[in-house]
Amino acid sequence: MKLGIGVTNFSWPCPPDQIGPIITRIATSADAAGVDSIWTMDHFFQTRLSGLPPESPMLEAYATLAFIAGRTQRIRLGTLVTAVPNRHPGVLIKAVTSLDVLTGGRMVLGIGAGAPFTVVHEGEAGGLGIPYPPTLTERYECLEEVLQIAHQMWRGDEQPFRGRHYQLDRPLNSPNALQRPHPPILIGGSGERRTLRLVAQYGDACNLFDMPDRFADVLPAKLRVLREHCEQVGRDYDEIEKTTATIAELGGGQDDLRRLVDHLQELASLGIEHVLISAQGPWDDQALDAVASIVPEVHEIPVHRN
Repeated sequence: MKLGIGVTNFSWPCPPDQIGPIITRIATSADAAGVDSIWTMDHFFQTRLSGLPPESPMLEAYATLAFIAGRTQRIRLGTLVTAVPNRHPGVLIKAVTSLDVLTGGRMVLGIGAGAPFTVVHEGEAGGLGIPYPPTLTERYECLEEVLQIAHQMWRGDEQPFRGRHYQLDRPLNSPNALQRPHPPILIGGSGERRTLRLVAQYGDACNLFDMPDRFADVLPAKLRVLREHCEQVGRDYDEIEKTTATIAELGGGQDDLRRLVDHLQELASLGIEHVLISAQGPWDDQALDAVASIVPEVHEIPVHRN
């Protein structure tokens, strides 16, 4: 099993000029410990799910990844996940490609349809003046077009793209990504009719919800739906990496760590290959040391191939 960490809470009790050194320590510690991936969250204001007010510190996702990239050597980098309305697709693919080139091929494009309109329009999208499609149907249409544009740009096809929502006259991408055929595409969300179909058709990884007390029922059901979509589009189900994100208790010593490892074993038995952990609050040395201590054991956990 692979293990990643999410850096999503920047509310350390420090002045802003200390945030950079703290993130450097998180990233370099994770890199040295053998953590497989590090992820940012594509929000401009802090989310209410964190329990913090929107005024709490929040760094832009791709600027933060670029900062982390320059301080690490091997760890893979991505957003969990990029909200389609936040960036024009041509600019997004150029950004991911640029980071893939500069990191020696370590980028993942994490992408999704975006949060509900009523949530973001009243917050960051409305606050920053970001055009945000109001209906989920429209955002899914945008997501599929962005996935098509990504594949086109990464295969070097400069023909005009004419979609319903996006028109690109010449989707030039030079230099192109180092990873071939392209950086992995992780599609976030567990919607059975649309999201998992897009995973089967365009994605290299899915990200499902680790729902407390329900994961043992929910995750197998979602993976069965994904397999059905793969069969319908002629895709090899085993080509797609199955990931989930979870929040871990890391401050209680060995008991917390044992519960976490036991839970990771449960997830692996269901077919989850890569777990992305966020701490309950901002990362600190204790939480980082705890994660570092279990990396070898997690890497030894066998994943059940359903």
